[in-house]
Amino acid sequence: MITSIKSPTQLSLEEFLQLPETKPASEYINGKIYQKPMGQGKHSTLQIELASAINQVGKPQKLAYAFPELRVTFGQRSIVPDISVFEWSRIPLDANGEVENKIKIAPDWVIEILSPEQGSGLVLDKIIFCLENGTKLGWFIEPEERLIMVFTPNQLPAMRRGEDSLPVLSVLGDWQLSVADVFGLLSFRGNQ
Repeated sequence: MITSIKSPTQLSLEEFLQLPETKPASEYINGKIYQKPMGQGKHSTLQIELASAINQVGKPQKLAYAFPELRVTFGQRSIVPDISVFEWSRIPLDANGEVENKIKIAPDWVIEILSPEQGSGLVLDKIIFCLENGTKLGWFIEPEERLIMVFTPNQLPAMRRGEDSLPVLSVLGDWQLSVADVFGLLSFRGNQ
């Protein structure tokens, strides 16, 4: 469950950004501070494996890069999606050509993974907010139901299951990924 952190007074976004980071991360949404739940087994595995899979395809040709747990601040919110994917040309860089510490733009692709006992409302709201602010693609992964809800701008969400193919960023070319492929990342058995 995502919990709202009580504060004696309403904090501005700027005041929130001056607070020390928390573990797990806190997010600033609509003037309130919410602490994300600590990732558990399936959530953590999907997060690292999916980010790694995206980077194996996107990094060598400098197409895209997936960042797990990256704070992004834009549109008067500061959120920490489970995975934020940026097209290579949009990765904010400093003068040394290294990624900026403070990211102030929406990701191109945002991926959220539902944790046990976490409500879906705030998580879905984050995906929709990102789409309203320039994100091209959103995935809402529900591990217990083995489904992925796909969000694209100006379209109704689509539910995908089993062998259904999943859209990825167009810069990733012909990379194919199914719902089964994503949930296959959870298996620690032999050839499954």
